[in-house]
This record gives sequence, C-alpha cells and structure tokens, in this order.
Amino acid sequence: MEIFHLRYFVAVAENLSFSRAARQLHMATSPLSQRIRDLERELDQRLFDRDSHHVALTSAGTALLPVAKDVLGRFDDIPWQLRRALGSERQTVYVGVVPVLHPQLRERLERVEERCAEGFDVKRWPGNSANLVKAVQRGDLAMALVHLPVHAEGIEVLELLREPLGALLPAAEFGARSSVSLSELTDHTYVTSAPGTLPTYFDQLRVRLKAAGIQKEITLNIGDYASVREIVANGSVFGITLLSTKNEEGESGKGASVVLPFRDFSPALATGLIWRRDRAEPDGDLHDLVTETGAVFTGTP
Repeated sequence: MEIFHLRYFVAVAENLSFSRAARQLHMATSPLSQRIRDLERELDQRLFDRDSHHVALTSAGTALLPVAKDVLGRFDDIPWQLRRALGSERQTVYVGVVPVLHPQLRERLERVEERCAEGFDVKRWPGNSANLVKAVQRGDLAMALVHLPVHAEGIEVLELLREPLGALLPAAEFGARSSVSLSELTDHTYVTSAPGTLPTYFDQLRVRLKAAGIQKEITLNIGDYASVREIVANGSVFGITLLSTKNEEGESGKGASVVLPFRDFSPALATGLIWRRDRAEPDGDLHDLVTETGAVFTGTP
C-alpha cells in the first residue's frame, strides 16, 4: 500500500463517483478503478459497493475514510512541520488566487506581501476555488482567496467582498435595455463554461433559474469567459457574469453582448480568505501571517 492509494480512495469516497474523482485527480477512470481494487486486495476488504449507476461506501470503506484522511493530513503536513521545527528565519509561503480577482483584493494582497516581507516571502498560486481549498487543507498553500461558499473541515473563512452578478445577453435583443427579469428569459438557453471552472455558488444559481422556468442549458467544454460571450452573441442564449464586466465592442462598433442587472433577482458572488485553523493558532507556523493578513483585508489598524 502506498500513500497514493489512500489519496485515490479518499477522492472516490468524497465524490461517490469514479469519473468525478478521476477528473479531480487529473487521471483516467480505468487506472483509478484498478488502484482501488489493488487497495481492496491489500486490505482484504471491499471498500465500495458499485455498479454502472451507483457508488457507495461499504462498512469497511466508512471505517477507513477518517483513518485515511488523518494519515494523508499528517503526511501532507510534513513540509511545514519541518520548517516550524527548524525555525527558518524567512519562510516562503504560497497564497492561492482565483481568476478574475477584484482589483481591490489584489491591491490588499500586495500590501500583505509588503508588510509581511520581513518574515515571509509571499508568493501567489493561481487556481479554481475547489482546487485551492484542497491545497489549503493539504498544507500546500498557506491561505487562499476563493469564491464562497466554502464548507471544508478545519478551514476558517473570512468573507471579504460581495460582487453583484448580472445577465450576459445578446446586444441585438437587449442592447437598448437597462435591466432584465428572469421571466423574460424562459425561452432562452442558459450557457455555462466547463464543469469545475465555476464557483459552487453557480450550482445555487442553476436551481434558481430552473425554479423560474428556465429549463434549457448548454455546458461548454472550455472554461473561458470569451467563449461564453461568443455563444451568447448568436442570440437566444444568456449567461451570468459579474455586473462590473465591461460590455464588449465588436468590429462594427456595436457590442455583441451586454451585461444587465436583474430586476427580480439579486445574485452576488462572494470572495473570501481561507486558511487552516490549526496553522493559525498561537503556536501554529502561520499565526503571525494570518493575523497580519486579516488585519490588512479588513482594514484593522
């Protein structure tokens, strides 16, 4: 049994899906399934009940999950525990940053880098929220600026900013409008970027849209905003994006798409700072960094 066997097991156990776990681990489903079977033979226990439509933990799998997570947590903690034991004078730490971070938060992160420079060499690490949360849990990242909500074991969350969201609409249909209601979009198709590229908050938005009668949806296999905008420009399609997003101007001088506020809906995307609770305790290796960072982002003197 190797440490990667436990990491694979935990991924499948948390997702209850081999395909989702494989995507999370950036590997194919077939070798993942084989590694789980290898682990089951090693332990002489069946860990999952599975068929083509269903995956569930067995009693042995349920018992193994907290043990495996504890072992992985201790293993992943080795680098920062060693740094703490050696008492390095200046520690290099990585702060996760989601794409399209608000300029105000980027400015404050720069202030953190300056104010903490004597004790910490603060570097940035890009990624989507889900991956950054897991990296903070593993101890790979000291902190991260992520989109909320975040509900993760051992993680503290400080909400910093809420940004209003609006509808990304074809200019040919809505260019002269100042707002739009959900009821006007029931005949339109909602388009989103690839799975895993959007904050989990968009899962809540999808439920709200369906409740409003918007049933048609397209999910792209790429994750950039420009691709969503191109689809919207074709007409009869809409997306949801930050209300502060600038309307794009086409070659003819007329915008192919516009971003409008909702009249009957007030969605907002929250961004927060996260860190591991144990590492920020008085005897933790990041206590000073987390304290100073929190003060900068909240404006505390």
